[in-house]
Amino acid sequence: MRWLIAIGGVAVIWAVVLIFFYLMWVVFPLFLPAQTRLVDGPAVPGWRDSGPVYLAVEEQQEVGLRLSTAGQLSFFDVASGRSLQESQLPVGQGADRGADRGADRGAGLALAAEAVERNGMVAAASTDGEVIVFRHRYETRFAGGVESRIIEPVLEYPYGEAPLLDLAGAAPSALAVSDNATGLLLATASADGRVRVNFARKNENFLSGEVELAPDVREMRVDYPLGGLAVSGNQRWLYVGDLDGRIHRYSLPGLELEQTIEVSAAGISSIGMLLGGISLLVGDNAGVISQLFPVRDENNEYSLVLVRQFDSLDSPIVRILPEERRKGFLVLTAGGEAAIFHSTAGRLIERVSLAALQPAALALAPRADGLLIEGRVIDAEGPRLSRLEIENEHPEISFSSLWRKVWYENYEKPEYVWQSSAATNEFEPKFSLTPLVFGTFKAALYAMLFAIPLALMGAAYTAYFMSPELRKWVKPGIEIMAALPTVILGFLAGLWFAPWVEENLAGLFMLLLCIPPGLLAFSWVWHRYDTRLKDRVPDGWEPLLLLPVLLLCGALALWLAEPVQAVLFGGDLRAWLSETAGISYDQRNALVVGCAMGFAVIPTIFSIAEDAVYGVPRSLSYGSLALGATPWQTLVYVVLPTASPGIFSALMIGLGRAVGETMIVLMATGNTPVMDWNLFEGMRTLAANIAVEMPESEVHSSHYRILFLAALVLFLFTFVVNTGAELIRQRLRVKYSAM
Repeated sequence: MRWLIAIGGVAVIWAVVLIFFYLMWVVFPLFLPAQTRLVDGPAVPGWRDSGPVYLAVEEQQEVGLRLSTAGQLSFFDVASGRSLQESQLPVGQGADRGADRGADRGAGLALAAEAVERNGMVAAASTDGEVIVFRHRYETRFAGGVESRIIEPVLEYPYGEAPLLDLAGAAPSALAVSDNATGLLLATASADGRVRVNFARKNENFLSGEVELAPDVREMRVDYPLGGLAVSGNQRWLYVGDLDGRIHRYSLPGLELEQTIEVSAAGISSIGMLLGGISLLVGDNAGVISQLFPVRDENNEYSLVLVRQFDSLDSPIVRILPEERRKGFLVLTAGGEAAIFHSTAGRLIERVSLAALQPAALALAPRADGLLIEGRVIDAEGPRLSRLEIENEHPEISFSSLWRKVWYENYEKPEYVWQSSAATNEFEPKFSLTPLVFGTFKAALYAMLFAIPLALMGAAYTAYFMSPELRKWVKPGIEIMAALPTVILGFLAGLWFAPWVEENLAGLFMLLLCIPPGLLAFSWVWHRYDTRLKDRVPDGWEPLLLLPVLLLCGALALWLAEPVQAVLFGGDLRAWLSETAGISYDQRNALVVGCAMGFAVIPTIFSIAEDAVYGVPRSLSYGSLALGATPWQTLVYVVLPTASPGIFSALMIGLGRAVGETMIVLMATGNTPVMDWNLFEGMRTLAANIAVEMPESEVHSSHYRILFLAALVLFLFTFVVNTGAELIRQRLRVKYSAM
């Protein structure tokens, strides 16, 4: 048996160690740095005579798209540079002056911009100011199996082939486009300070399915040197950057100036919108990228706020490429350096020099796992294609995003938030573990406040004062409570106790006010006056007399609740808390969790503490009583100190049970990850969060690994607490062993 126990103990230790290392193995990739690898590609002689205006690549990085300054649209094979499909962009045939310019069709493209709201939607502007919108997408089919994948590029003109905006011959210096379900917005600016905007609403023909535009063209002039244009995703604002380092915010469609904000003293060199069209990214000539987004104040008015700035790259920012599916972005500097950032994490993830390639155009893959680079023409072979392979699985993870306050989009200030998923790709994941840790401690605190007095006092009385015959019934009865499934307790707490507390909130507080004084009054009378009943009750059986008193006091408290509530709280305590005291009330709150989880913890604490008190040698008690101490003095000054190591162990085991409890918290709270000590609001704990979200998380995703990180935090917390508790218990044992 000794060998069997030893083997079992070692097996338990190994199981715990393996669990720890498995958690570490799953969590470790979150903190690995990004990896990049540059892959040389082919030279494309056919591109030698015209430069790139726009470059794109599809998801599998097998087919790319190039728009040249000559207006040539070319789909090509990325690996070989071989042309797959070519067409001419129909720019240069304006309706009012294109009759005599047919020969110049598509000549002289100057700019192109992509809408961040709709993948593949691109606006292109010619050198004489005409703007057209096209879309490129890719259809995948399999001719004879998975290995025979064929990607077919498709080019569309969803709003027709006629120009949608015209600067009347002026060369454009900036271009921005936004395309959402309600409208198409094009904005372009010329070097002379003229800004023209087409705010076109969409009207869908239900018979043909065609989308018709109702254009609203506005124009204004600015008196500052332009540094770039950007349009918010909701098409509410136009952002204009100037070379002096300021951002001007204009309302749409009226083009009224609402705000001017100083961003950089070095001057703005590039601007763009982050995924979702909420955040504005601004690059300056000093290599600093700034993130701004509108924040609503208490008067429901918006102002553009500088939220964060990223590490300087020491060279002017010439290009900003937002990711299509995450809140990350890539920038290119004038010195040929590419850098990857993530806005929520607020950090520089990776930087790599592309100076040797002399990049003329960049295309970030939709999954942000690759960068297609077209170099400048340096020899007769033509520009060379290169690829930068990017391994960056978890860019949103940093110490600040996990544990510190973060200023998220659409929030009025930095906050701790856990919100792991939403319905759209534009969603900004919020992975703060702080509210979950807070909720874990909050639930454990209220549970221990409920359980400790009842469990310890009950254990002390049962072990020291109660009759041995009665103890044989009470102790096993309470220990059987520990076998009650917590899912049953959670079910009762959520579906019965929480509604009862809501309807009888005043009665619950009256129970706290009536029962303790009632029991004390009865005990005082019992010991003060001699009665015949007192002689008939054996020593140690007095608790049975308290049962009818307990029921009577409870009935009295519930009967007094209504008149007290009517006099003091206007007839409704819950409404008084919300309207007068300003304390919000949720039906499933910390009060319900504290009572239900405390009920589950009581048997554990009681059983261990009762054994510790009962195990104190009787010789110590008899010696104390012989020296003249009362039974109460003997309990307080002799028995409890001697039993303190066991009592402390009981408290620590109870705390561990409360911290790791899942089902009660899951079913008895609203599972809202808020940070508020309010007794009448819910919370979300680490354990409950894992149980709720693990079935929905994608395996090996950031969400999946962060849930394992939460489990690791819980594991380490219990390990540290139990280790500390064992050290303290050993010291207490040494201290009181002499007794």
